Amino acid sequence: MKKFLMLWVGELVSSIGSGMSNFALGVYIYKMTESATAVSLFTLFAFLPTVLLNPIGGVLADRFDRRLMMICGDLFSALGLLYILICMQTGSVEIWQIYIGVTVSATFVSLLGPAYKATVTDLLTEDEFAKASGLVQLASSAKFLISPAAAGFILVFADVRLILLIDIATLFVTVFTILLVRKGMRTVRSAVKAAYDGFHPVKALREGWNAVTGDMGIRVLVGLMALVCFYVGFLQTLLAPMILSFSDSKTLGIIQSVSAVGILIGSVIISVLGIKKNYVNILSNSLIVIGLFMAGMGLTTNIYVIIGTGLMFFLGLPFATACADTLARLKIPNELQGRAWGFISVLSQAGYLVAYAVSGVLADYVFGPLLMNGGLLAQSIGLFTGTGKGRGIGFMLIIAGLSVVATAVLVRKAKPLRNLENHMKNYTENVQKC
Repeated sequence: MKKFLMLWVGELVSSIGSGMSNFALGVYIYKMTESATAVSLFTLFAFLPTVLLNPIGGVLADRFDRRLMMICGDLFSALGLLYILICMQTGSVEIWQIYIGVTVSATFVSLLGPAYKATVTDLLTEDEFAKASGLVQLASSAKFLISPAAAGFILVFADVRLILLIDIATLFVTVFTILLVRKGMRTVRSAVKAAYDGFHPVKALREGWNAVTGDMGIRVLVGLMALVCFYVGFLQTLLAPMILSFSDSKTLGIIQSVSAVGILIGSVIISVLGIKKNYVNILSNSLIVIGLFMAGMGLTTNIYVIIGTGLMFFLGLPFATACADTLARLKIPNELQGRAWGFISVLSQAGYLVAYAVSGVLADYVFGPLLMNGGLLAQSIGLFTGTGKGRGIGFMLIIAGLSVVATAVLVRKAKPLRNLENHMKNYTENVQKC
C-alpha cells in the first residue's frame, strides 16, 4: 500500500495541474466566443483521443513496462500544452490551435490511463481494491475539488499562460514519483520477454475485448456507466457556460471547488470504511443522489443553492464509481487487466463523447432559444426554471438528472449485476476459507 500511496500522490499533483489548464482554457474560450458549442468542442477534443486510444494503451500496459508507459504518457502530454503556450506567446491564439494542442496532449495521456489502472491491481491485494478505488477517485477528482478555485484565483491577477506553465511543472513531479516506486511495480510481461514471444496487437486487443464482452454482467455494467456518463457529460460541459452567463470566472471556480468537496467526503468515507457488500444497492442509491441533485443544479441561478446541490451531486460520484469498479475488477484476470480497462474506458466513456458532441449545439440552438424571453417554453417551463441566457442549459440539466434517477431504478432489478455481486461474494468466501 505504501508504494501505491506514493504513486497516488504523483497522480494527485498531475490531476490538479491538468484540471487548472482545462478550467482556464474553457473560460478563455467562452470569453472569446460566448458559445457553449465552442466550449463543448474543446471538451470533446480534450477527451476523444484518450477514449479512442485507451485499448492500445491497454495492450502496451499488458505487454511492456507499465512504469515506462506512465512516464511516456506524462512527459509527451506536455507537448500539446507547450504548443498552446508558444502560440499564445507569439500572438493571438486561434480556437483551432487550442483544439490541436489539447488533442495532442490527450493522445499521449491515453498511454497513462490503462497502465495506471492495471498498476493498482499490481500493487494491492484484493481486500484493498475498494479503498484504493476511493483514493483513485479522489486523485482524479482533484481537478474538480482544487483546480477550479486555484485557477480562478490565478486568473484574477495573471492569464492562462501561467496556469499552463504550472500544469507542465506538475507532470515532472508525477514522473519523479513513478521513478521512486519503480521497484514496487511489477509487470505481467517484461519488454524483453514480449520481444521473444512476439507482439501480436490484434490478438491482444481481441483478448481484451473478449474479457469485457464475454460476461453478461460486465456488459450490462459497462452499458450502465456509458448511459450515466452521457448525462454527467452534460453537466461537465455546460456548467461553466451556465454560471458564466450570470457571473464571473472567479465565482465559477469557487462554485466548482466548494461543490466538489462532496467528492472528498465520499472518497474519504470509502477509503476509511471500504465497501464490502450490497454493491448493487449502493450503486443504485448513489445514482439516485447524483440524478436528483443534478436536476437541482439546473433549477436556479442562486449561487448557494447551486453549491449545495453540487456538493450532494459530487458526494454520490465516488460511491457509484467504487461500486462499478469493484464489481468489474475481480471478474477480470490480472493478465488481461490493462486491455480490459482500455476497452471498459472506451465503451463507458463513449457516453461522454456523445454528450460533448451534442450538448453545446442543443444548448445554443434548441433549449437556449426555447427559454429566452418570449421563447416557446418561457410561459410554461420558464415559470419554474426562469428565462433568459443560460436557462436553457438549466432545463437540460433537469432532464439529465431525472434520467439518471430513472436509470438507477432499473439498476436494482438488473439480474446480471446481481450475478456479478454474487460472484464477488463467493470469491470472498472462498478466499476466507483458504
